[in-house]
Amino acid sequence: MLTRIHRTFVLTGCALTLLLVACGGRSTTAVDDDVVTRRDTIRVPLTQLGSHTYLGFAGGLYEDGRSSPPEDHAAVGAARARNIQPRDADGAPAAHGKIVLLSIGMSNASQEFCGADITSDCVAGSFMQRASVAPDVNHSSVVLVNGAQGGMDAREWISPSARTFDVVRDKRLASVGVSENQVQAVWLLRATKRPTVSLPATDADAFRLETQLGQIVRALRIRYPHLQQVHISNRVYGGYATTSLNPEPYAYEAGFAVKWLVQAQVSQMRQGGQVVDTRAGDLNYDSTAPWIAWGPDLWADGVTPRWDGLTRQRADFKSDGTHPSVESGVPKVGDLLLRFFSTSPVTRCWFLAGHRCS
Repeated sequence: MLTRIHRTFVLTGCALTLLLVACGGRSTTAVDDDVVTRRDTIRVPLTQLGSHTYLGFAGGLYEDGRSSPPEDHAAVGAARARNIQPRDADGAPAAHGKIVLLSIGMSNASQEFCGADITSDCVAGSFMQRASVAPDVNHSSVVLVNGAQGGMDAREWISPSARTFDVVRDKRLASVGVSENQVQAVWLLRATKRPTVSLPATDADAFRLETQLGQIVRALRIRYPHLQQVHISNRVYGGYATTSLNPEPYAYEAGFAVKWLVQAQVSQMRQGGQVVDTRAGDLNYDSTAPWIAWGPDLWADGVTPRWDGLTRQRADFKSDGTHPSVESGVPKVGDLLLRFFSTSPVTRCWFLAGHRCS
């Protein structure tokens, strides 16, 4: 069931000028109460929205306005991390096997992970290029593969028999000598092409995206039998868009689709596996879907600095205002991805060399 609450304008348990994500964790800049209380339609990064709402929909990446996963969900993520280990092409544990971290998504995801529809000779500043020269990354076991494909929006990934998955298998994985059986973690970035209905409409594209994300993660579970974790990110800022491909407010509202999907899995498992959000569908991580959680939060409100200083300048985008520029747009996301996988409690133990998942 989606969380929609009445507006509230009290930040409880947090400082007025600075607040900690989830009131415990890394610090973020608090939302100006005067700004948020004027209207409930101002787009504020989900990590800073806290107990405030957008069009009546609660902020935070996770429940209760928090930006860290609840303890029960995090514990399962840690257990899934312990299952990630080097495997051979048939999926059997092997000392000299590989752990594949795969990207799934559209053109933005492809460009930010490595480059436009490539998985080698990645562009400078992309995640794969940054990881390739980072000395603390587990280069002996972890293989990064760019499975994202230009022009392939969410609809192209909802079936496990979709052609997009065959391209991943036959061109991306095969090109670096790994198999579908070795895929154990996925970074997922999805959007709907040319959205037209914004929140709070009951047929808003954000709701449709949530449904498609649910279908995609179930397809991932079927396609990759040893998949343990899926980390989902939201779209970058769409305020500079010069086309209808994915402008604001749709880019921002896509973040709510991710939030609702993750919460649907959390709530379902607390109800003994009974589906609680019919838009998301069955997300039982013991049978139907992989364990899912947020990846790095990518959205920032243009030139207004986010809590961590992140901004989205016009120069971060190509001429269409939608796709990332090689000069600054790709490196910003590449840095966020490298920091996430190097620091998240459920990824650093297998992503970094010399670490062990416990």
